[in-house]
Amino acid sequence: MPFEIVLAPEALDDLRALRAYDRAKVLEAMNAHLRHHPTQVSRSRTKRLRGMDRPQFRLRVDDVRVFYDVIGTRVEVLAIVEKSEAAAWLARHGSVA
Repeated sequence: MPFEIVLAPEALDDLRALRAYDRAKVLEAMNAHLRHHPTQVSRSRTKRLRGMDRPQFRLRVDDVRVFYDVIGTRVEVLAIVEKSEAAAWLARHGSVA
């Protein structure tokens, strides 16, 4: 059963701010990895964030990080940020368990 991918307004703004090439890669990766197995952890691509209530997961797409939660059959994308900004974003917006 495919998951519904929902982008928060902030994530949609983040996506629009990316270069067209990066935007296409991120959309392709979200469709490939989040549509069917969003909680399946891999060594390099998908990671469950330890010690965090929100966001629960991170998807790596080259130098871009997609932070998301899985709620039932929905994947809620919270932010799409450059790798260099990921730690600052988590410090500002992440909820520690």
